[in-house]
Amino acid sequence: MEKKNNKGKQLTQIEKWLRKHKLEYSSATRHPFIYSIHDGSIDFSCYKKWLDREYVFVKTALVPFGASVLLKAWKESINSSDVEVILAFLAYLNDEISWLKQEAPKWHISLTSVVVDDKPLLDYFRFFERLTSPDVKYTEAITILWAVESVYHNGFEHCLEEGNNTPNEMKDGCKIWGNENFKQYCQSLENIANRTLEEVLDEEVSMTEVLILEFLENIVRFWNMNLGGT
Repeated sequence: MEKKNNKGKQLTQIEKWLRKHKLEYSSATRHPFIYSIHDGSIDFSCYKKWLDREYVFVKTALVPFGASVLLKAWKESINSSDVEVILAFLAYLNDEISWLKQEAPKWHISLTSVVVDDKPLLDYFRFFERLTSPDVKYTEAITILWAVESVYHNGFEHCLEEGNNTPNEMKDGCKIWGNENFKQYCQSLENIANRTLEEVLDEEVSMTEVLILEFLENIVRFWNMNLGGT
């Protein structure tokens, strides 16, 4: 019998993956770095490391990736509204860059002096660089875009849940990804990803699943770096 979700409907492909890979997904959304923000135990130096690396990550990896997804949507999508949703992603990135620039002086950090020489970070960047290739299908790219935003939303939303001890200095940052509007935006991405996954062959669905697991592995390493690990 086909499994169903809490609305009584058949599970979407992403819902199936979230159940199948619950441990890997939770490792990203409930990572010790996220937990340390939520419970207020985070060393502020770790948060500063994250601000540094997040800025470089967005400018170096996510912006080119987002632009490539937009181009793929324009060329491959049968639904013109996809382009509008992906444009929202680029707008969010622009807002995040502006916020990071505003935060830098408060934390006495220089965003222009960040050196990218850590292997986990370089591997993370290379992962997204690979995804900009014309050989990567739209289905794969849009699903990874959902995965990125979903992890950030569910992680930072946790830092705002009732009973949190998130430091006041970090709450504005958590609100960027943890708010209701961003949740709805993530749902729009998920809907697009599920639609495209229904339209492709099983082989491409399997390839997309492999990419999601690779992304989750990379982002866990990214969080690890902020705590001094690899």
